[in-house]
Amino acid sequence: MAIDIEKMKEKLNVLKNKGNGAGKFWKPQEGTQTVRILPTEDGDPFKSFFFHYNVGSEGFLCPKANFGETCPVCDFVSNLYRQKDPESLEMAKKLGKKQRFFSPVLVRGEEKEGARIYGYSKGVYEKLIQTVLNPDYGDITDLNEGIDITIDYGKKPGKKFPDTDLTFARKSTKTCKELDAKGCTDLLAKIPDFNTLHKRKSTGEVQTALDQFLSGEPEAAGTDEVAEDTSEGSGIDDAIRSLQA
Repeated sequence: MAIDIEKMKEKLNVLKNKGNGAGKFWKPQEGTQTVRILPTEDGDPFKSFFFHYNVGSEGFLCPKANFGETCPVCDFVSNLYRQKDPESLEMAKKLGKKQRFFSPVLVRGEEKEGARIYGYSKGVYEKLIQTVLNPDYGDITDLNEGIDITIDYGKKPGKKFPDTDLTFARKSTKTCKELDAKGCTDLLAKIPDFNTLHKRKSTGEVQTALDQFLSGEPEAAGTDEVAEDTSEGSGIDDAIRSLQA
């Protein structure tokens, strides 16, 4: 009997995703792809989180902006801005919190992968919100009357970072084109929990990471876990940096 190539692909995906959650996240490849943003129970499929980068080996969720807790990095950045000298301002910009956006999506042609999380920039976020508020479109996540979105992703000549262009379909389609009602319900039930996507540090852990950064000491192993992988096993920071376009 011949080898089942599809099963072999599934086995490879399991190996790639084991232990790092990479299967939960999706990043567009160079070129054109189509996705459908999935509805969430709370009615808000456009989530945002604030991260600190460049402190330690990986970034982490800002305790203050996300959870209303004390954030030693935010306090340190505020002090840098008060000093007003060029070096302090440069470091403040480097360490300050950065906002990133995420939505659950179904990637057309990859429906077998189920619901995944698409991370994108503020510019893409604004386009999505403007479209939702446009009465010609409305609820683009509706299971029966919503629309697909074509993403054209790539680095244009002269640009440092890739650009993301969105084209919204004019004709509505069903989200679950090849699934029955139960299959569609199961798909939505498996949307990753946004509250557990990104691991968080306590205020004390953030202070330790900041102290190590300022002293030039390497961060201790196991203290730099931030979030599960967002792009094919390359780490969340690689994926997030690509959102700066």
